[in-house]
Amino acid sequence: MTDPPCHPDPLEGDEPLEASLPQTEAINPRTRGLDERATPDLVRVLVDEQRAAIDAVFACGDLLALAVDEISARLRAGGRLHYVGAGTSGRLGYLDASEMPPTFGTDPSLVCAHIAGGAGALTRAVEGAEDDGEAGAREMSAHVRAGDAVVGISASGGAAYVVRAVETARATGAWTLGVANSAGSPLLLAADLSIALGTGPEPLTGSTRLKAGTSQKVLLNTLSTAVMVRLGKVHDNLMVDVVATNSKLRDRALRLVLRLAPLDESRGRAVLAAAGGSVKVAVVMASRDLDAAAARALLERHGGRLRDSLSE
Repeated sequence: MTDPPCHPDPLEGDEPLEASLPQTEAINPRTRGLDERATPDLVRVLVDEQRAAIDAVFACGDLLALAVDEISARLRAGGRLHYVGAGTSGRLGYLDASEMPPTFGTDPSLVCAHIAGGAGALTRAVEGAEDDGEAGAREMSAHVRAGDAVVGISASGGAAYVVRAVETARATGAWTLGVANSAGSPLLLAADLSIALGTGPEPLTGSTRLKAGTSQKVLLNTLSTAVMVRLGKVHDNLMVDVVATNSKLRDRALRLVLRLAPLDESRGRAVLAAAGGSVKVAVVMASRDLDAAAARALLERHGGRLRDSLSE
């Protein structure tokens, strides 16, 4: 059995489309008559259609792995990661960027997001913003520098804000990735590397918050998590750089220390406190019999990688 293609053939029964229409605007024959379906059947068909989103990302795994390595190299060298999108795609970029500091202890400036129409577009549509290519170019000129990585996201692949942003970032010297759900679209032609997510027609025609949006969320989850693994933010499958900002996360941090270091609970709490709440520092302190400053220095020598610090 072969992996599903990144760009599946058009569905049998699709209505003819004008050449200029993105694939996300096609009519989906499997979901005709949505308004006539019984609610259980309506729910089943909408959920079932989302499976194509997972398949689309899985089919492009090799390209996604290339992107992870390219982005990781730039972040290790002092660059930053930028997401650029419009509408749903832009909001998904903001969501992923906002989850990096609490999950992986990153500086908020390491992964940042830009959306057509500005921050106000996160909660309400800003009409015409995605068509403003000059705004996308200005945003990149103001925030992106050579050595950064920029991921442009657009379901149709034709949002001028995103396309111009990627073109400008690339001209600046940033490495660029284009992610779209329509093969051959302008965004995919503008980037250093392109990933076309073949989700096909939406269950609700043109509503790219469904299959296209789901595929983009899965891709961004995978991309950012894999990048953070490569940056040493993960040990085994544990979030060892988690920022303990509430009681649940403080308990999680303690459990991580007790799992990774030969300590009882009382001693674990004391070492974690001496480490300023840093799981990795606490584990190195306990495992290598070091104070906090020496443990931090050891981690820094190994690029923050706990495994290497423990095996030196």
